[in-house]
Amino acid sequence: MRQVNVHQAKTQLSQLLADVEAGEVVVIARAGKPIARLTAEPVERKVLRQPGAMKGEFVWDEESWKAGDAEILEMFEESINAPLFPPEDDEAS
Repeated sequence: MRQVNVHQAKTQLSQLLADVEAGEVVVIARAGKPIARLTAEPVERKVLRQPGAMKGEFVWDEESWKAGDAEILEMFEESINAPLFPPEDDEAS
């Protein structure tokens, strides 16, 4: 916590505000007696998501969901059997 006099506060207000934004508390004093305190405003936090807010909003067919699994599994198995490096052309040598 830093204390400044009224004259300093008037001439250095921009810097004091930057210091307050950085988390510092500044006390303004008149004749050495504290009369005001500069502190940052609390950050208003919005709730981005409410757990369970969309419950029951989405419905899917279980059979269609499982059918996609077979398709993905097939693509995965094909990729396992594919060569890691394509064969080099003998003509390019």
